[in-house]
Amino acid sequence: MKQSQIFTPLKNSDSAWLDIRGVRYHVRQWGDSSMPLLVMLHGWGDTGGAFQFTVDELKHDWFVVAPDWRGFGLSYLRTDSYWFPDYVNDLQQLLEHYQPDAPVNLLGHSMGANIAGLYAGIFPERVRAFVNVEGFGLADSEPSKAPQTYRRWIEESARPPRYASYGSFDELALRIQVRSPSLSRERALFIARQWAEQSADGRVVLRADPAHKLPNATQYRRAEAEACWDQVTAPVLLVMGADTDFKAGMKSWLDDDQSRHPFHGAETEIIEAAGHMVHFEAPAALASVTEAFLKTAV
Repeated sequence: MKQSQIFTPLKNSDSAWLDIRGVRYHVRQWGDSSMPLLVMLHGWGDTGGAFQFTVDELKHDWFVVAPDWRGFGLSYLRTDSYWFPDYVNDLQQLLEHYQPDAPVNLLGHSMGANIAGLYAGIFPERVRAFVNVEGFGLADSEPSKAPQTYRRWIEESARPPRYASYGSFDELALRIQVRSPSLSRERALFIARQWAEQSADGRVVLRADPAHKLPNATQYRRAEAEACWDQVTAPVLLVMGADTDFKAGMKSWLDDDQSRHPFHGAETEIIEAAGHMVHFEAPAALASVTEAFLKTAV
């Protein structure tokens, strides 16, 4: 297969390495550290470097930092289980490193937005503004299913999962384009190289701990998430792709009835021609609504 040309970033980045709670965290950084801080938090299976397209579209000078969550990207970790509270604590330590004395601007996508939403309610004084991109929690779980949930986790933990491997980065890029068909081949190949590496046998393997594929041992308790969201004092912008694969019920939160929003009084933006991976598929639109929101957030 002919090798495709890789997308060339407009803005250069560098890597920082932080020791956070026993994990050697990799953090992608763009811009001058003297500029206002904007923290970008990726979703499940993604990496911080995948925000490159959105960063390229920012019109103002920012110091953007985007960590690879534990067990993803270059934040290498192999363990039996991942627990959501660990991500919230990791975020606290990250922010204490980058901006301990002032509230921060957060942009989170999917899982990263759910982490940021909890954090913004647990430590409301630490968040200046929050852009929530497709991170509105899950449907509530059924308590009666707890026994089956625990059993499934235990039984599947005994059979360690694996991710698929690929014959080339081009092959992985094609898979990415299936999920995000509006993404150019060059950009899909760039994402593929953020997500994966070539192993000793020549196969392309994802930079992610397969333990992430295990089911959660505990069920999602939406009431607990909403209790955290109720404590958020920072301005919140809810962003969703018009073509997202979220359920219709979740889309209904982004209507004119503010009482239905998962965050009180939140502003809303729906990005046209974008699915769930808004930062891939419509980076210019996401950058535009983000900067307009952050400019007015007080």
